Amino acid sequence: MRRRDKMMNGDLSSFSMRELFLAESETQCRILSDCLVALEIRPGDPSLLESLMRAAHSLKGAARIIDLDAAVRVAHAMEDTFVAAQKGEVSLGRDAIDRLLRGVDLLSRLASAEPSGEMDAEVEAFVTEASAAEKSSPAAAAPVAESTAPARKAEDDSRSLRVAAESLDQLLGSAGESLVSSRRIRSFSHDFWHLHAHQRRTAAALENAIAFAAGGGDVSILLRQLQTLVESGDRLVLEGLAEFDRFERNSTQLSQRLYGQALACRMRPFGAVASSLRRAARDTARRLDREVVFEIRGEGTDVDRDLLDKIESPLVHLVRNAIDHGIEPAADRTAAGKPAAGRVTIEASHSAGFLIIRLSDDGRGVDLSKLREHVVERGLTDAATAAKLGEGELLEFLFLPGFSLRSEVTEISGRGVGLDVVQAAVREARGTVRISSEPERGTAFVLQLPISLSVMKALIFEIGGEPYALPLARVDRVMTVPACEMESVEGAQYVHVGPHRVGLVDGATVLGRPAEAEGRDLVHVLLISSAEERFGIVVSRFLGEGEIVVQPLDKRLGRVRDIAAAALTEDGSPMLLLDVEDFLLSIRRLAVDGQLHGITARAAGLEKAARQVLVVDDSLTVRELERKLLSSLGYAVEVAVDGMDAWNAVRTGRFAAVITDVDMPRMDGIELTRLIKNDARLRDTPVIIVSYKDREEDRMRGLDAGADYYLTKGSFQDEGLARAVADVLGEEAAP
Repeated sequence: MRRRDKMMNGDLSSFSMRELFLAESETQCRILSDCLVALEIRPGDPSLLESLMRAAHSLKGAARIIDLDAAVRVAHAMEDTFVAAQKGEVSLGRDAIDRLLRGVDLLSRLASAEPSGEMDAEVEAFVTEASAAEKSSPAAAAPVAESTAPARKAEDDSRSLRVAAESLDQLLGSAGESLVSSRRIRSFSHDFWHLHAHQRRTAAALENAIAFAAGGGDVSILLRQLQTLVESGDRLVLEGLAEFDRFERNSTQLSQRLYGQALACRMRPFGAVASSLRRAARDTARRLDREVVFEIRGEGTDVDRDLLDKIESPLVHLVRNAIDHGIEPAADRTAAGKPAAGRVTIEASHSAGFLIIRLSDDGRGVDLSKLREHVVERGLTDAATAAKLGEGELLEFLFLPGFSLRSEVTEISGRGVGLDVVQAAVREARGTVRISSEPERGTAFVLQLPISLSVMKALIFEIGGEPYALPLARVDRVMTVPACEMESVEGAQYVHVGPHRVGLVDGATVLGRPAEAEGRDLVHVLLISSAEERFGIVVSRFLGEGEIVVQPLDKRLGRVRDIAAAALTEDGSPMLLLDVEDFLLSIRRLAVDGQLHGITARAAGLEKAARQVLVVDDSLTVRELERKLLSSLGYAVEVAVDGMDAWNAVRTGRFAAVITDVDMPRMDGIELTRLIKNDARLRDTPVIIVSYKDREEDRMRGLDAGADYYLTKGSFQDEGLARAVADVLGEEAAP
C-alpha cells in the first residue's frame, strides 16, 4: 500500500512521528480555519468555540510529543484565547479572528517546514500579541496584516491517496468477482476444443461419403449420419455463442463496476476545497472592507483529487477577483438599490459527463465601454474593429496575459497577473472557462472540466492514417464542408463559420504526417481556439466520440511536441491525445516560418476543378467586375489583391487559369507571369494579362514573360475576356 493508504487503514508502523504530526496538523488546521470563518458569521457560537478549543488543544499535545516547541506555544496561545471566549472574558471580533487565522497559517508552516530564526520571531510576535489582546478590552482590535497561505509539503512520485475502508472493501470484492469470472474462460477453451473435435468427425464422415459415392455405392445412410453430425455441431455452436454472450455481458458489467469503484477511490468531494475558498472570500472582503455573503453549493459533488488540486488555486483567484472587481462598497450598493452585502456563489455539479463549476457575483459587472477603450489603448486592435466586437469577443480579452482594467496597483489586483493564470490552469486540466457579464447585475465564470483526469470524453479522428484524440471540452465545433466552399486569400485558406472567416490548417502538416495523395471532395474540419485566435484543423476523417482511458507517456520520452498523453481505442489500439496549447503554438511557429501548406482539394461531381480561375488585381472594383462576369459563366473564382498574394495562391491551390493586372504592390503582373511560367509544375497554367497599358512595348513585355493573352482595360469588353478565358481552356465561348 502507499503511505497514506497505510495511515488511513491503521498501519502506522512505517511513519515517523514528524509525518504523523504533519497529517494531524492538516486536519486540525482545516478545522480551525473553517470554524473561525464560521464564527465571524455566528459570533459566540458555543459549538464552534468548543471545536476550536479541542483542535488547538490536540495540536498542542501533538506538537509537544515531537518537541516542536514553537508550535506548542502558538497552539497554547490560541487555546487560551478560545477558553477565554467560552468564559465570556474576551470577544472574538473581526480583528481577533484576523489574528487567529494568521496563527493557523503559522501552525501550518511550522508543521511542514524546518524551524528558522524568522519563524521564531513570528511565533514570539504572535504569542505576545495574543497575550496583549486577552488583557485588553473585548473591543480592542489587532492590526490587520496580509494572510500567508499555508505552505504545502512537496510530494514525490510515490504520493498517496486517502481511501475510505468501505471503498476499499467494495474494490476488493469486485476484484475477487473478476478473478472468479476470469476462470470461466478455461471452460470456453474446453468447449471450443470439443467443437473442433466434432468438426473433424464431421469432415471425416464427409470424406467417407464422397469416397463411397465415387465407388457407386448407396450414400443415403452416410448422408443421414452426416446430417446428424452437422445438426449437432450447429447446436454446439449456438449453445457456445449464447453462453459467450452471457459471459460478455456479465464481464462488461463487472468491468464497469470495478472501474467505477476504482475511480471512486480517486474522488474527493468538492467541499474539500471549501475551507480555502471561504478563507479567501473572508480575507479579501476584510481587506477591501466589503460586506459579502459567500455561498458554496454542491459540496458533495465528486471530483478527481488530482483535478481538485489543479483547480483549487484558480478558484481561489476567481473568488478574490469577484469580490475585488465585482462587489461594490456597501454605500454604492445601497445607493443603487441593492442589498448592502454583495453575494458570491460557487456551485459544482455534474452535467453530460463533465464537471461544471459556476462562480457568480451580483456586483457591478464588466464595463464593456471601458474594456473596449482599454483594448484599443493597449494596441490589441484598432478602434473600428473594436467597435464591431460583440460582448463575448470583448470579454475574451480579459484572459490575455498582463491584461488588467485597473490603473492602480493594489495588493490584490492591478498587476495584470490574473485571469490568464486561471485559463492556463483550466486548460492544463483539459477544460474550458467562459465568462459572461451583465451591467450592474454581476459576472459569472463557468468552468467545464473532465470529471476525472484518467478518463475523459474525447473526439477521435484520423490524420495521415493514424488515430488521434482531443478532449471534447476543447473542441469548439466539428464540420464537414464541400471543398469548393473553401476560400483562398494571400495563400491562406478559409471557411466561413457564421459571420466569421476561420483559417484552415492541415493537421498532417502540423504533426509531420504524410499528406493525402489525392484531392478531397469534402473537407473534415474541427475548430479549436485560444483567447487570441481560432483555427480549423483539417483531418482525414472523424471516427466519433467516446470515453478514453488516458495513459501518461513514458517519462523517458521527455516532452513530446503536440502530444499530451496516450490512450487506447475500443479495440485496444494505441492512439495519442493532442495537447491543444502546444498544437496552436506549432501552428504559429509554422506560419512564421512560412511552412504551412494548403489543402489539396477537388470538387466532386462538379466541373469547377477544371474551371477554377484566379483573378489578381489591386483594384477592388476591377476584381469584383471580373469575378461577377466569370462567376456568371460558371467558373469558380478566387481573388488575390496583388502579385505576391497570387503567387502564394497558385503554389498552394490548383487553377485552370490566372487573370492578372500589371501594376500592383509587392509584385507586379509581369513578375508573377514569369514566376508561373518558370515553375515546372505551374508552367502550363494559362495567364491572361488585363492592363491599362496599351502600348505595343507593354504588350510585348507581357507576352515575352509568357502571358497567353494581353487585354487592355481601356477597350475592355465582357465578351473579350470571356472569349480569352474560353480559348485558353479549350472551351466554346458562351454566346
